[in-house]
Amino acid sequence: MKVNQISVFLENKSGRLADVTRVLADHRINIRALSIADTIDYGLLRLIVNDPEQAAKVLTDQGFTVAQTEVLAIEIPDRPGGLAGIIDILASQGLNIEYMYAFVGRSGEHAIVIFRIEPVDKAIKALKEGGARILTGSELYAL
Repeated sequence: MKVNQISVFLENKSGRLADVTRVLADHRINIRALSIADTIDYGLLRLIVNDPEQAAKVLTDQGFTVAQTEVLAIEIPDRPGGLAGIIDILASQGLNIEYMYAFVGRSGEHAIVIFRIEPVDKAIKALKEGGARILTGSELYAL
């Protein structure tokens, strides 16, 4: 149920994002979703890729600072209120969302939202009890 996310710390200068994407492309690693946040000095690139272990290895080998984090990928109906229902489940259990980002799947019927929630096992239990569909890593990486 948990998905490995790759986080890459980047100097906030021209070309660094291009360097990451080129390394991944050269190693035939496909980006499924991403989020980037920045400060004055650095950026934090969060990636869901089809092969997180290989991605972490090749990026580290190229000198990037990389961390892996467990996140949840939740399938949400792509309609008004779809996200609100999931957030209501989490709020009812007192769970805090550290961050999240989303993408729409190929069908357009569902969005996939990536959540970082602690404690993750309590979040999984609450979401399952609430009827949410949590994707496995292999399901997500294959999209």
